[in-house]
Amino acid sequence: MAAHGRSLPDVIGPGLRVLFCGINPGLYSAAVQHHFARPGNRFWPALHAAGFTPRRLYPHEEREMLALGYGLTNIVDRATATADELTPAELKAGGRMLEAKARRFRPAFVAILGISAYRAAFGRPRAVLGLQEETFGPARIWLLPSPSGLNAHYQPRRLVELLRELRRAAEAAFIGKA
Repeated sequence: MAAHGRSLPDVIGPGLRVLFCGINPGLYSAAVQHHFARPGNRFWPALHAAGFTPRRLYPHEEREMLALGYGLTNIVDRATATADELTPAELKAGGRMLEAKARRFRPAFVAILGISAYRAAFGRPRAVLGLQEETFGPARIWLLPSPSGLNAHYQPRRLVELLRELRRAAEAAFIGKA
């Protein structure tokens, strides 16, 4: 509980292929100061299984993502036990900050991991998974389910399938720029 309200530094740089964006840091992630760090979070194994990383990375290796063309951030910086503790105003303010980051760092894709948070932050109540019509400047928005172990709606295999679709789109966009 000592990590409640703490923030987590972004792992970000200019020109990334994909900027992965969580909802907000969980208490465990804020305590250890690494993204998607709670044991049971499916982000790191799913990322590898989908082909984004050559091996399974662990939260303490998150900075290795930059060399692969990927980054990490959150919609809301404030750590909570569950995303349900976030207010609509926090999500909307966080959405504006995320858009500003995307315009500044110009990733090809911003992959938001949390459909309900995206809907609330951006006023898109009918948004569905996958590529969105909206963009953040040149960055395309791709919506994915939360990889949290608390999200029972999407099993690990389905999360990997959805991440693979994003990887293929990101690779195609990157090849198109070359």
